[in-house]
Amino acid sequence: MARLIEFVGNHPILFAALALVIGMIAFFEYQRAFSGVKIISPMEATRLQNDQEAVFVDIREDAEYKVGHIMGNLHIPMSNFSKRVVELEKYKDKPVIVYCTSGARSAGAAGKLRKADFNSVYTLQGGAAAWEKAGLPLASKT
Repeated sequence: MARLIEFVGNHPILFAALALVIGMIAFFEYQRAFSGVKIISPMEATRLQNDQEAVFVDIREDAEYKVGHIMGNLHIPMSNFSKRVVELEKYKDKPVIVYCTSGARSAGAAGKLRKADFNSVYTLQGGAAAWEKAGLPLASKT
């Protein structure tokens, strides 16, 4: 214990950085756990689509979307998402699965849907890249 106190005394900037990183991790994990948005795998998403008619919402920009997207999705780019969220109103009682390329941007859009009182909101873990890696089909727009 004395060595830990000595380390903190000798390296206050390193210790502050460590505390900041731990605090950020704790904050984001807390936020994720209580946001009401669930993260699901591509296989779980397929099951939801088949069993409960889940709706996929692709929030990638047009250039990314044209490379390949999940068939039967709704394309609402993140840059217009706040303005176009009303287009999803008719799906409020269905599971809505939001995805992007890697899963990083979809959390923000999913959070907006939860705030708009959507009942079942999910994000696709790993996004379209994980979908493709799982061997599931992507359609491309020509």
